[in-house]
Amino acid sequence: MWEGRARAARRDIAALATSGLGVPELHAAAIDVVEQVVGSELTCWAAMDPGTLVISSMTSGRDHIPAEYEPTLAETEYAGTVPNSFADLARRPYPVARLSDLPYREVVGHRRLNEIWRPLGIEHEVRAAFTVDGDCWGAAGFVRSGPEFSDREVEFLGSVAPAIGAATRVAVRTDAHGYKGGAGPSIVVTGPSGEPRAITAAAQTWQDELNEIAPGRFNTLLRAVVTGTRAAGTFQARVQTASGGWVVLQGSRLISGDDQSEVVVTIEPAGGHHLVGMLLAAYGLTTREREVCLEVISGHSTTEIADRLSISPHTIQDHLKSAFAKVGVRSRGELVATLRPDDLTL
Repeated sequence: MWEGRARAARRDIAALATSGLGVPELHAAAIDVVEQVVGSELTCWAAMDPGTLVISSMTSGRDHIPAEYEPTLAETEYAGTVPNSFADLARRPYPVARLSDLPYREVVGHRRLNEIWRPLGIEHEVRAAFTVDGDCWGAAGFVRSGPEFSDREVEFLGSVAPAIGAATRVAVRTDAHGYKGGAGPSIVVTGPSGEPRAITAAAQTWQDELNEIAPGRFNTLLRAVVTGTRAAGTFQARVQTASGGWVVLQGSRLISGDDQSEVVVTIEPAGGHHLVGMLLAAYGLTTREREVCLEVISGHSTTEIADRLSISPHTIQDHLKSAFAKVGVRSRGELVATLRPDDLTL
């Protein structure tokens, strides 16, 4: 029975991902979905930077933790000595854990339990990290006075956590890059063959522009992105539009495991960080020459580059001389201007 509820929850969360919600709004809606199965007195969801595992935003359920406990709760996340922190869970193969499953000594001395939950009359905690394709995009904690969280509830959280991670990843892109001319997020949901099942108004604008190059080009690109996404979990394609600009199509599986028929594709204008790598490759630069050029574009001096790349200043100059010749420039300034035009932002 719980498998059916988990499958339904994954589909509900996948549907939320395609609605153009930002991360806090997505998490608020997903809390309602999850709490139909995993009841709690307090729940708090975090969005996390997958590169640093630092919390970037927090969303609470209907009831909030009293403000006087928030500093202690934050401290337990980053102290490095409190078991079952969100960052700790993000590194585990199975990212769901009950506090009561810790060794007895760790439970007795657990700061979150002793300094926050017990003063509030709460004894039980379960936490989950929302990890998908090796990256953690968020995490959540659930607490209640009783009964203990069951094995079924733990299994349910483990089943839906990757879907929440995938939905959060889409919401991050929607927040950062998903808008064109104020028309809303550019999102396409595709079916098993890569055909569009749902498309937002902003994505329709991109569809029309790409189809100006050749009828059906947009659907061809979608199929390519969907194929790559199914093979790798995520996939990114940089394509040129009829007006000569560039856009990035980013594909992600909405549901992992046995439900992989739907892929969400977001579309955004390409910035310099998307195109510089392609330009470096187009000019035929070696791997080391590309590394040196990226350091130059970032504004680092020769001494700084030598320290960062662990090579000598003389070797750096040799790489730059070769790069100048390939790109057809004579100075660092010309190199930066060529590889990072004014309309691109790194």
